[in-house]
Amino acid sequence: MSAEIASGIEDKEKFADPKRYLWPFSYALAAITPLIAIVLSQASGSAWPALIPLIVIFALIPLLDTIVGEDKNNLSEAALKSMAEDKFYMGVVYAVLPIGYVTFIATIAYVVAGPLPFWADMALLLGTATMNGSMITIGHELGHKTDPLNRLMAKFALGSVGYGHFTVEHNLGHHRNVSTPEDCASGRLGESVYSFAMREIPGALKGAWAIERRRLEKRGQKVWSRHNEILQPAAITVSVAVALVLVLGWKALPWIVLHHAVAWFGLTLVNYIEHYGLLRARRENGRYAPCEPRHSWNANHIVSNLVQFHLQRHSDHHSHPARPYQTLRHFDGAPQLPTGYPGCMFMAMIPPLWFRVMNPKVMAWAEGDLERTNIHPPAREKLLARWGEPE
Repeated sequence: MSAEIASGIEDKEKFADPKRYLWPFSYALAAITPLIAIVLSQASGSAWPALIPLIVIFALIPLLDTIVGEDKNNLSEAALKSMAEDKFYMGVVYAVLPIGYVTFIATIAYVVAGPLPFWADMALLLGTATMNGSMITIGHELGHKTDPLNRLMAKFALGSVGYGHFTVEHNLGHHRNVSTPEDCASGRLGESVYSFAMREIPGALKGAWAIERRRLEKRGQKVWSRHNEILQPAAITVSVAVALVLVLGWKALPWIVLHHAVAWFGLTLVNYIEHYGLLRARRENGRYAPCEPRHSWNANHIVSNLVQFHLQRHSDHHSHPARPYQTLRHFDGAPQLPTGYPGCMFMAMIPPLWFRVMNPKVMAWAEGDLERTNIHPPAREKLLARWGEPE
């Protein structure tokens, strides 16, 4: 065998992705848990299976993250390039996108049909909506592409949970202002996720609308028109809701609204976690330093990364926003979360627990200097009392 042929075989082996077929399997298995819950509940006549989606998200996945562990390995640049050009990975994203619509529609139909007690309806809806927050992850992946097809598919993903303004604000607002006090989507040290939600949810919508208005006015187009990239996915959201109400009756409407609100809060939890307390330094010219890997919290936990398309390798994403999910890399210098996003989401919903775990990590990142963190102004005095003097 010639050296050239042997080298070619060796290169192909280097390009092999051990997670290749785990991406669709892991995401789909997690995403269909609401359907599994509905089938088991109907078959058994019991309400308890309605808890399955919540258990999977906040107990099973964090447990599997602990058992399976982390993967800090990076493939070679040649292997990453090969994977980036492999259409299989985008095919996975397209293939799993409809699951969010199916679970959403099935859950709304089931709770409206009323075979479950109210607590079980709520549990099923909360679990489905939290799981369907991953449709924003899909919209995030697609929305960073520049071709018309992927951008259109991003609108369908985001339209399923009524968060169509995400691409505009995320790409042109969050990526510019990340880890600064100007960013509504960066959590501040000492700020609870509930205070953050009151700032982030309206701030994202307001910021996206302002960005889109400027874009359309610059082009000489009307804001309230078919050209508006916020109204386009909103039309998808409204169309699906109207169809469900026509088929299921007005009783479906509050469940639809609740589903979307919970999915929004799921994104808020993730946004809060991703940059909590981290601050880009301001230079003498008044501008913030460029975003570096150290300005995002990361988690290399295998299971939750498979379920969330490597969203937890967030440092590389902010360094290379167009880099596809399968090629996102680990950085040794990036701050690391204690567990994957599902476990951190659970902690964040209990602020004293979150602060106890994460505030020391933020201060270690800032080398004990509180002024090098992104501080929540109302918490400044309390933080100064605890962390006022650099170690």
